[in-house]
Amino acid sequence: MSLAPPRVKICGITNLDDAEMAVELGAWAIGMIFFEDSPRRCSPAEAERIVASLRRRVLLCGVFVNAPLDRVVQQSEDLGLTMLQFSGEEGPAFCAEATRRNGAQVIKAAQVSGPGDVRDLERFHVDYHLLDARAKDPARRELRGGTGETFDWALVSLRRSKVPLILSGGLSADNVANAVARTDPYAVDTASGTEAAPGRKDPEKLRAFFQALEPEPEPEPGSEREPEPGSPVTVVPAAAAPEPAATEEPTIPRQPAPSETAAPGTHPADEPATIGSGQAR
Repeated sequence: MSLAPPRVKICGITNLDDAEMAVELGAWAIGMIFFEDSPRRCSPAEAERIVASLRRRVLLCGVFVNAPLDRVVQQSEDLGLTMLQFSGEEGPAFCAEATRRNGAQVIKAAQVSGPGDVRDLERFHVDYHLLDARAKDPARRELRGGTGETFDWALVSLRRSKVPLILSGGLSADNVANAVARTDPYAVDTASGTEAAPGRKDPEKLRAFFQALEPEPEPEPGSEREPEPGSPVTVVPAAAAPEPAATEEPTIPRQPAPSETAAPGTHPADEPATIGSGQAR
């Protein structure tokens, strides 16, 4: 489990204002969708403005769905994209050739509804794997993301690949912290979960998304958290000081009185003095 919060990719960017706001909040990458059928499609003109303004400040990702390789490479070079995301049926050889011809980092995305979708992604030796939700309504599956639906995060545990994981699919400020705790991804990706409308970001939702990923500050040593208002307070009585151990006064041997050691009928003063051998008698 990683201790650092995951990186954040903000997808579905269609204008410079939203792109700049995402970068200011700490986005690692921003995604511009070039799929004709997407309601979040970014125009080439606006993509040029975004790239020119934010070059070297953030990874600039172009999202493609079954586009011809020549068009992908040409558009990437014209704009100066630093990352490519393939969300269609592009195979491993297609992704490898895109890397060889363009040099940009590559994300391969998969729509997930079961274990097979997770395992199939391991065929792709790219820079990142992205897991998104497969829409329950078949008519919405052609959107290739941005449906606001999540998938069973327990399926992430089936991954055996060492390729860094980007988690996507219905992520918002309300669920992203839980999703990260359960899947430990390298990065998270949000589109509809931070929007006011398709292709238009909501500043408050976007800010809340980043705040939800901030780690809680650790309490300072010796500090205690104040109880919440109205919460019961448990008072723990202080431990009573131990009673001092009883000490016995030392017993001093009783010395016999002189009268008790004198021979019967004599007085201590009458005892003859002992004369040393070196003394004259």
